[in-house]
Amino acid sequence: MSPRGDLFVVCKHCGSEVSPYITECPYCGKRLRRRAPKIPRENTSARASRGLLSRLARGGRAGSGGFARAGTRLRSRPHAFAGTVRPYVTIAAVAASAGLWIASRPGFVDTSELIVFGPLHGHWWRLFTSAFTYANGLYAFVALLAIALFGWLIEQRHGPAVTLGLIVGAGVTGALAETAAYPFPVVTGGNSSALALLAAWAAPDLVRGRSGSYYEGDLLGAAALAVVLLVAPFVLPELLVDSGGRLALAPQAAWLAGVTGLGLGAIVGLGLYRAGPEE
Repeated sequence: MSPRGDLFVVCKHCGSEVSPYITECPYCGKRLRRRAPKIPRENTSARASRGLLSRLARGGRAGSGGFARAGTRLRSRPHAFAGTVRPYVTIAAVAASAGLWIASRPGFVDTSELIVFGPLHGHWWRLFTSAFTYANGLYAFVALLAIALFGWLIEQRHGPAVTLGLIVGAGVTGALAETAAYPFPVVTGGNSSALALLAAWAAPDLVRGRSGSYYEGDLLGAAALAVVLLVAPFVLPELLVDSGGRLALAPQAAWLAGVTGLGLGAIVGLGLYRAGPEE
């Protein structure tokens, strides 16, 4: 094989030229192979800096045609993105949550009928709507940012059905866990859905990292966002609720729902990774 042939491979789905050391096409999000070949020892220092700038820098040092090949990859991006499916499920989930929060400010929507607020007593729909209903603007911003980012990544990787299943399934499962654990549960917001999407996206890269294989995901950034979502129930101002005729304080974000979503997302992410193509 010529030296040029070692510098890139062609994605079978969108036709873009990509690095031979990645498992997913950065342009269309399709899986190329389950495990990427290890980077030669002389290039192991490059693992510390991932991203577009580092890839362009490595391409420029590869030889006299390095920058020309980088230009070819950049020119191929419009064609690649033209065939990329838009993350409609993620857009709909974020828009629904943002719309409910805006409509609840002037009182157009009664959010008390949408959140888990004590025993369900037949109000089963609250298991589904609580994940889209927020009472705190900062909490809504952080949770919806995570849902938008990792929902988009999951939808590009696995499609809308998996994304919808994670958002709704984690929200319902987290609310059920809170209902089963506490006599007067209060569940608002989508920290369970956000953590499920984050864990499902990060799980494959964690497996690759443990095996010494190359991965492109920013696991440190994902971990920082996960910590923010997990500690949110303990730092947000508490809600004043009526618990059986008595006023009591309850957290706006349910910590058990978040942990449940994190575990569910990790299981789904590992399962999808194991079931992925070998090549």
